[in-house]
Amino acid sequence: MRAKYAVGLFLALCAGVLTLAADGTWTGYISDSECGAKGANEKHADCAAKCVSEHGAKYVFVNDADKKVYAIDAQDKVAAHAGHHVTVTGSVTGDALKLGTISMAK
Repeated sequence: MRAKYAVGLFLALCAGVLTLAADGTWTGYISDSECGAKGANEKHADCAAKCVSEHGAKYVFVNDADKKVYAIDAQDKVAAHAGHHVTVTGSVTGDALKLGTISMAK
């Protein structure tokens, strides 16, 4: 009986750890949800702004390391960085980035 209880507790703890957000720092580009990783370059600034303002797209972050696209919660903070190569801090849960800070990448 104790073994079953211990295994159940262990599995519950593992599931809890997996649902926690991953805090960190990442470098990549600010693109838009229509172009995604295709817009991960500095020539994409005007297109990204147009897609957001005229087509209802959202700004996204494209990670340099794996080209994964993350939805960004703070759209107002990233609007001025459309098409820029940036470093962001925050937490990631699934495909969503809760933005802490954003600055131009070195």
